[in-house]
Order: sequence, then structure tokens, then C-alpha cells
Amino acid sequence: MHNFIALLQNENMKLSQRISTWIMYAILLVIILFGAVIEFFSESVTTTEVDDNWKEELRVETANLEEMNEEDEYMYGMFTDEIAINNYHIENDIKPLPYDAWQFTMENAGLSSMISLFTIIIAAGIIASEYRLGTIKLLLIRPISRTKILLSKYVTVLLFSMIMLLFLFISSMIIGSLFFGLNGLNPTIVQMSVDGPKETSIFGEIFTQYGLNMINLVMMATFAFMISSLFRNSGMAIGTSIFLMFTGTTVVAMLSNYEWAKYILFANTNLNQYMGNGVPVIEGMTLGFSIAIIAIYYIIFLVVSWLAFTKRDVAGA
Repeated sequence: MHNFIALLQNENMKLSQRISTWIMYAILLVIILFGAVIEFFSESVTTTEVDDNWKEELRVETANLEEMNEEDEYMYGMFTDEIAINNYHIENDIKPLPYDAWQFTMENAGLSSMISLFTIIIAAGIIASEYRLGTIKLLLIRPISRTKILLSKYVTVLLFSMIMLLFLFISSMIIGSLFFGLNGLNPTIVQMSVDGPKETSIFGEIFTQYGLNMINLVMMATFAFMISSLFRNSGMAIGTSIFLMFTGTTVVAMLSNYEWAKYILFANTNLNQYMGNGVPVIEGMTLGFSIAIIAIYYIIFLVVSWLAFTKRDVAGA
């Protein structure tokens, strides 16, 4: 166990010494700050306290949305959820809260795709770089099993992704608080659910969104890690993983008429399709089915990585 902890510390030290690692954090911070500035000057965002005649304002807004739903065939049904939420506020006498740091942080959950990109780069290079720099032999001659070495690298990748996600949350909260303020420690918001609108804890929604996005993040990182183990080429691992990350859902949509398409990984990684009033991309899919498919792919990626790393002869590396 002591050897594994030492390996883990060594891997994290090497990661923290790279300038590229800190550049990734800086890029994410700039994107968050830029997003806050855009939202702050956006006319669609209300940061001031809602007036006492908010019910009448919501009724007018709802009437306008209903009119657009009916008159514009291209926008038909687009505002159905918003209309239902407005009516719920009015019927249950729930005063809407102004836009604040909590909502800003919840919206920034979508930036996990950027973290996925950074994690892929780290995962793709963490093994391939050892072969490229010729340090793999020095690493393997130590009295430590290859399995522990591989595991330390994989855990380092996961720690990086989790710390990056935590950084996203904390930075969003701090910057959001500076720009928009806070509506309490854990305010409630009205969100769509399977049974229609309901009042829910915004912290719970944020936790759910970040947690669900973490699944796709881990799967893409694990895939890049596997490619890096197989081919010892970080460029191939990065290119393949990024290509699949951005085209996977499109391919699934194109093949959604086929029953077997539901077994494709990217048809299952977005568990948001089972949240709220979401609809599965392929009919017949369930949350349990998607979790099972993800687990199977995850095990395959890890087994292939382990076999490629532990069984390969590095004499010529």
C-alpha cells in the first residue's frame, strides 16, 4: 500500500509540474469569468428583486409564450415547459427568485464537456509519454508490479477530473456571487420533473447535474487511457477520444431507428435523458439498462488497458 501511495504522489507531482496543467485551469477560469460577464449584461437575466406584481407579469409572459407556441409552427411546443413552470409559480404562490450564483453554477455544469476534453488530454499522455520520453524502462525496473503502476496512473487521471470539476463548482460559486449575489444558502427553484413542475432544492439539482456529467467524463477519460495503453501514442488517443466525444451522439441519432443502436456507449452516457421530462434517445431504454451498458464498457476498457500494459514487452521501447 505504501508503494502505491508513493506512486500516486509521484504521478500527481509530475502532473502539477506541467505548465499545461495550470493552463487548463486558467482556460476554464477565463471561460467562467467570460460567461459571468455575458450573463451580467444580458437583458434576459433578472438580477434584481422581483416586484410585488410578479403574478401579473408572469401571466403576461405566459400569454406571450402561448401565442408564440400557437402562431409559429417552428416554435410550437418550444415553450411548453416554461409555460408550465410559470403557471406552477402562480398557482402555488411561489415568488420567482432573481438570477444568482446558484443558478449560474447550475448552468455551468455544461462546462464539464471542457473538463472532459482536458481529462482526455491528461489520460492520453500519462502512459504514452513514458514511452515517448523513454522513462518506461526506469519505471518498470522498480520492485513494483505493473498493475500498481497502471492503477496509480489511472487514479491520477480520475483525481484530476474530480478536482477539475470541484474547481468548476467553487469558481462558479465565487464568480457568480460577485456578479449576481446569493439567494440564501440553499434556495428552492421550480423544475420540470416526470410528473410536471415541482419545487426542488437547487443544491440537489446542481449535485445531480455535476454527478451525471461526471459519468461521461470518466468514460471518455477511461477510453483515452485504454487507447494510450494500447498504442503508446498520445496523439491517437486524444484524436480518437475527442472525435468520438463530439460525434458519438450524432451517430446515435442517425442510427436511432435500429434496435441494436441502444447498445452503443454514447446512447447511454447521457443519463439526463431519464431526468425530468426527458425522453430516451431510443425507445425502450431505461435507466437501469443504460447503467448496465456503461458498466460493461467500463470494465472492457479497464481490462484492455491492463492487458496491454502488463503483458507488453518493453525491451524495444
